[in-house]
Amino acid sequence: MTLRFSCAGLDVPQAVRTQLADDDVAGRLVRKDPTLWGPEAEGEASVRLGWLDLPATSRELLPRVTALRAELQAEGLDRVVLCGMGGSSLAPEVICRTAGVPLVVLDSTDPGQVAAALTDLARTVVVVSSKSGDTVETDSHRRAFVDAFAAAGLDEQQIGARFVVVTDPGSPLAETAAAMGARAVFLADPTVGGRYSALSAFGLVPAALAGADAGALLEEAAELAEHLTEPDNPALELGVALGGGFRTGRDKVALVDGGSGTTGFGDWAEHLIAESTGKQGRGLLPVVLDAPDAPGATDPDTLLAVVGGDPLGPGPSIGVTGPLGAQFLGWEYATAVAGHLLGINPFDQPNVTESKENTRRLLEGGLPDEKPVATIGAVELFDSGDLLDQVDLSQLDGVRLALDALMAAVPPRGYLAVMAYLDRARDARAAELRGVLAARTGHAVTFGWGPRFLHSTGQYHKGGPQTGAFLQLTGELDADLPVPDRPYGFGALQAAQAAGDRQALADRGRPLLHLHLTDRVAGVGQLLDALR
Repeated sequence: MTLRFSCAGLDVPQAVRTQLADDDVAGRLVRKDPTLWGPEAEGEASVRLGWLDLPATSRELLPRVTALRAELQAEGLDRVVLCGMGGSSLAPEVICRTAGVPLVVLDSTDPGQVAAALTDLARTVVVVSSKSGDTVETDSHRRAFVDAFAAAGLDEQQIGARFVVVTDPGSPLAETAAAMGARAVFLADPTVGGRYSALSAFGLVPAALAGADAGALLEEAAELAEHLTEPDNPALELGVALGGGFRTGRDKVALVDGGSGTTGFGDWAEHLIAESTGKQGRGLLPVVLDAPDAPGATDPDTLLAVVGGDPLGPGPSIGVTGPLGAQFLGWEYATAVAGHLLGINPFDQPNVTESKENTRRLLEGGLPDEKPVATIGAVELFDSGDLLDQVDLSQLDGVRLALDALMAAVPPRGYLAVMAYLDRARDARAAELRGVLAARTGHAVTFGWGPRFLHSTGQYHKGGPQTGAFLQLTGELDADLPVPDRPYGFGALQAAQAAGDRQALADRGRPLLHLHLTDRVAGVGQLLDALR
């Protein structure tokens, strides 16, 4: 069997295993029984279980995508840019980083990050990937590339030939692809939800065009699929650990690589787990760690999950080893099982649209006129609610005092989420804040790049337990970049997304500190110095 599960120190209640056996979860899941998650989830589940078939059905993609890659290579188009969000980008990124093949992933509205992707156009093919076909970020990226190709001297037919589209049948993007004469359109299985789509066209087409071996991934997953009806299969055991851990008070899952040979798997699993389980006031909060001994790995409300290694002490931990294709399918299966144990629908995302609607409203009506309560060095401080009422911001260490106030506002068994609306490449040092903050507080700390986290942990922030405190980072722009045929630029879109998310969190009365960096490099350094 290609996947192996092991566990240490986690005492799963016998009632959990009895429930799974009595409900015949292993057999009913493989048979695609939509009643597994209750009557309210049945309608959604009935059209969201196609991912179980993908190890077999996705094989039909391979000849076509292999031929397309050869065709593109023959024309000198060997730079693949993927424009997609959430499930449309995270799996291809893991696949390509693990395989060591280059793939440019554009999942940001930061003007600097977008501009960096709009380079080297002579050898660039763009994969535009969106299940719904109306994702505002992805549509904006497509428009920017069309404009850039035109500025480079390509005519309409030549521009269309630079685009490959992956979407669901009948989506607005499918219509757009036909109108622009896209070189290829891959219509994905509409019964597969975005975060369960790693082994579908969304995961495999961009990765295979970049040079990854999609066939090997499917073979790895197929070997596991043969065992998924067995009552003690490793994917079921993983689901038991996740759901059983939740029932024993471990509602955080710390994800760490233990020598798996994969790169970035935690980010994909974070999306899958958070968006699938974070709803109805409960859920599992994934926390991606950069090392097994990173702060937060052994918190009393946390289950440590080692991907590619054995369990690690001293607290309860699990180990999941196996090749990437099997890991994808195994974690999807386990998350569906955990959803059954948590009593939630693991296939919907009821709160994801909230921030999107706020963004749309702000783009139409204008951004809020907010003034900082203080400016200290390269950091402007904005207060939502009364978080900073008792903080003396006239002090030189006012930034540290503000951060201390935010950490003190994290409720018992709560968490702190850092949300960075910055450039993932040029402002990469901001990610260091997670570990530094986690070392200062006894609570779980997560880190997400905006706006991509809105398509993953954003669901948990709004729909999960209302125990979070939030640090939002925004930054001054060197220059904005227009979104063609729209009355706004990427900078305004990014600002509206940040403001829309602030509004969604403020409406729930959650502690929120917004810091705007007037100089990004200096500002990130100032924050790290203040905390250290």
